[in-house]
Parts: sequence; structure tokens; C-alpha cells
Amino acid sequence: MLNVTVWNENRHEQKNPKVREVYPEGIHGAIASFLKEEAFQVKTATLDEHEHGLSDEVLNGTDVLIWWGHMAHEDVRDEIVEKVKQRVLDGMGLIVLHSGHFSKIFKTLMGTSCDLKWREADEKERIWIVDPSHPIVEGLGEYIELEKEEMYGEHFDIPAPDQLVTVSWFEGGEVFRSGCTYTRGHGKIFYFRPGHETYPTYFHKDVQRIIMNAVKWAKPAERKKMVYGNALALEEIKGSH
Repeated sequence: MLNVTVWNENRHEQKNPKVREVYPEGIHGAIASFLKEEAFQVKTATLDEHEHGLSDEVLNGTDVLIWWGHMAHEDVRDEIVEKVKQRVLDGMGLIVLHSGHFSKIFKTLMGTSCDLKWREADEKERIWIVDPSHPIVEGLGEYIELEKEEMYGEHFDIPAPDQLVTVSWFEGGEVFRSGCTYTRGHGKIFYFRPGHETYPTYFHKDVQRIIMNAVKWAKPAERKKMVYGNALALEEIKGSH
């Protein structure tokens, strides 16, 4: 069984009644709820918990970490970010959602500003599936349509994705690389754009399906421990002394 930890800064829910109305159990609670239906072992963690809810015990027991943050990126302690980064490099999967593009962990792993254009105008988002063979979009049609979402637009300052899975179009005219995969070290990373806190995006069945598929895709590969550093020759080297 896959062990999934859903991390959410959980600040909007405390400060904004509109967000509490949409997500009474918090964004992390909504995501954890549908993941449990898929028989994953799910924990949640939030910013204001001790060690942001990401102790060594929690991280070492996590196969895939889901990250949602927005208004409090700078409140995440650097030493926790470093621990998460090392777990990704060691093989833990990481799924970064919506405004997590500006999180310390995503920017650290990407090595770029991860900046973009944005607009809140209650506009339609059509998420086109541009790699229909990818397991993250298994079971879906040509596109997902969200009646209202926040716009993110290009240029999105990220490294070229290993695989571009979805591209979004917005009613105002912009497009955006909205579903991107990466590998860093032994870990798999998926960035997925939709999920503004004032819209019920995480209750949309197709959005849920992509996140559930992404968890399965990002799970750590079973492998023997890799060996680094100075290595003895496997074969006799002629002429060596």
C-alpha cells in the first residue's frame, strides 16, 4: 500500500471565510478524502504543526508527498525544505499543486524563478491532454473543462519538462504548461496547475483522477541501494599496478 502525505500550509482556510466554505476540512482534507477512496494510506500535515508536520519519521514513511502552498511560502523553514529535497533525491515522489510553483521546495528542485502571469477573473479553463499515452491521464478524454479558475499564463519560468502532459487554455486567451513531469535524483516530480483556493476544483472528478494517477506514477521504484564514490574495478585492468 502506498503511503501518501498531503501537505497544505492551511492559512487561507483560517483567514478567509470563503475558502472555509469551499473547503470546510481544508484543502488537505479534501485531497486526502478522495485519495483514501483509492485505498492509499493517507496522512495530512500543515505548516503550523511541529516541524511543519514533516518530521523525519513522517518523511521517511512517505512514498509520495503532495504539496499545496500559497501565502506563506517564506514561513517554511529552510532545514525542512532541505530534508524534503533529500527525500526526493532518494526516491520519494513529489506532486506540487497550483501555487506551489512558488514554494521553496519546487524552486529549489527546478533551479529557476518559477514565475508566471496570473489573473483572478472567474474564467473558464480548458486543460488539454497533450500526451494521451501518459499514465497520469489514464482514463480521461481529450480535455478537462473547469467552469471557473484562476488564470496562469506563459511564460512559465521552469526548466523544459521531461514530459509535458497537459496544456491549459483560458477564456482570456492565455495558455499554460499545466501538467509537467521531472525527475530529480531517484525521485519523480509532477507539477499540476489547477486548484485556486476559492474554487471547488479539488472536488472535480477528472482533477481527482489526475492526482490519483500521479500518485501511482510518482511512487518510488524498487531498487537496490546505489553505491557512489571511489569504486573497485569489476574486471582486471591490464597494466594496472
